[in-house]
Amino acid sequence: MNAALPMTLPAQLWKHAEERPNAVAIREKRLGIWREMSFREYLEHVGQVARMLWELGVRAGDSVAIISDNRPEWLFADLGTQVLGARTVGVYQTNPPPDVAYVLNDARCKVVICEDQEQYDKVATVAAETPSVEHVIVIEPRGLRGVQDPRLRTWERFMEEGRALAAREPAWLREQLAQRSPDDAAMVIYTSGTTGNPKGALVSSRNMLQGSSTFVAQMGLTPEDSVVSYLPLCHVAEKLFSLLLPLTVGGKVHFGEALETVQTDVAEVSPTVFLGVPRIWEKMHASVTVKMRDASWLKRTLFNTFTKLGARIRERERNGQKRWWDGLAWFVGDLLVYRPLQERLGLRRCRYPISGAAPISPELLTWFDSVGIRIYEGYGQTESAGTSHVNVPGATKLGTVGRPVPGVECRLAEDGEVLVRGSNVFLGYLNRPDATAEVRGEDGWLHTGDIGEIDAEGYLRITGRKREILITSGGKNLSPERIQNTLKNSPYIKEAVAIGDRRPFVSALIQIDADTVSDWALRRRIAFTSYTDLTTQPEVLKLIEEEVARANEGLARVEQVRAFRLLAREMTQDAGEVTASLKVRRKAVLELHSHLVESMYARKSE
Repeated sequence: MNAALPMTLPAQLWKHAEERPNAVAIREKRLGIWREMSFREYLEHVGQVARMLWELGVRAGDSVAIISDNRPEWLFADLGTQVLGARTVGVYQTNPPPDVAYVLNDARCKVVICEDQEQYDKVATVAAETPSVEHVIVIEPRGLRGVQDPRLRTWERFMEEGRALAAREPAWLREQLAQRSPDDAAMVIYTSGTTGNPKGALVSSRNMLQGSSTFVAQMGLTPEDSVVSYLPLCHVAEKLFSLLLPLTVGGKVHFGEALETVQTDVAEVSPTVFLGVPRIWEKMHASVTVKMRDASWLKRTLFNTFTKLGARIRERERNGQKRWWDGLAWFVGDLLVYRPLQERLGLRRCRYPISGAAPISPELLTWFDSVGIRIYEGYGQTESAGTSHVNVPGATKLGTVGRPVPGVECRLAEDGEVLVRGSNVFLGYLNRPDATAEVRGEDGWLHTGDIGEIDAEGYLRITGRKREILITSGGKNLSPERIQNTLKNSPYIKEAVAIGDRRPFVSALIQIDADTVSDWALRRRIAFTSYTDLTTQPEVLKLIEEEVARANEGLARVEQVRAFRLLAREMTQDAGEVTASLKVRRKAVLELHSHLVESMYARKSE
């Protein structure tokens, strides 16, 4: 009888392929048809990738980069690399060539797997700057016929050769898995780099499995659960759901045809678990709000009546004051409003809508709860393998990120910084021992950089970032995230950057939501030619002024935004204003738009 394999991520796949070989693990939509793949087929693909990477000279400790949208090949390459004890390095497909070169050099990547010609061109552009890259594999090689690059081969050829090699050595894969340790670095996940160059966090199988297994147990997930993969797989949050859910409980992961079809794909799949970063939930809320404002009088009245009623019912539930008629009222609301809305959003079957990766507005959570979508907010970062806290059914407190998952400790430092400790804490930063020492003490406590509060029941509330607290000239400490999230509750505001450090009052730079504002303008026959032109229209300025005034009603007087400016263009990664994961780089934004900032304070002082 074979000895048990060390508990690594590829070994988890082996386990499912042995116990449930024909169960569906992956579904992918191609040309409008969902195609299924079993755990046995999943393992075969991973084994073929591993065997061919070995043939190309990849060994334990080497790095393999993946630059691609979410698709099954991402998972095959990820796990196939880990089979060898090598490390996968996700590169955001939106990264420009200089950023690609930075990651490839920092991780000393030996092989790069690209999705298509666009990503290959980036790698080819920086070839002279990335000498460690010996092989480039392209999944969709259209447009590359005739390219003379000795490093280049197609995914189809790569897999054919791997299949032949694996067939000749059927015992090879298990032998490799038996040599791996769950404590070895399995992947390098780069941080968002909001304050400088991204750092590569070394994460092991144990780090990932610790967080996922306890999370899965708390949520009561089963093989019947399913997810839709759409957030970048470079990000630790999506890895938790696309990679770990199938490997931990045997659930299904779905890959749609394109990022642009996500809403349609979600509606078709109706996943039971759905991870949304705050921007996704904000976008859903904005879409519903705008559509209801243009709906017929009857639909608008029903929607407004039952969302308000739903909010009151949910509040009474939270306070233990539920009335006997609330169930009947909810039934009617579900029939007329909640069910149709949930089905339109693709969340009718969703038992666990989850928000993570960034703070979300409590008002937004309350709104979704009022229409029957109870979002469970969680908390974690790359350095804690994606999760350390989570709200779960029966243990949820609105406005908090929940309590620590089993096996994780949490406490506050003297200055209020959140510290966590457990087997989910990462191994350290690649090539950055000094940076590692700054965030992970010898006692094992991870310094998260977030400021928080812990209540008597152990629920954690994040109140801001340690380095981003605004201290007004009057000495008031304010959280920019609270102000920004309150502004972004508006369907017409996509991004906001609150300003107030060493200033007499709070102001904001605002990026309008191009879709909702242009739709609003067209319906009012306001002529405009471009995004920039739209931001200069007096009616649009008046609209945002009203939205800011509405947001101020929910803020303390000292937090209220007394001046704002609209950005004349959307913030971009190329300009350095946002990261690849679309997190705003405050410092860069304030530097690039300093003239707008100074104009607000100069005008007020006059």
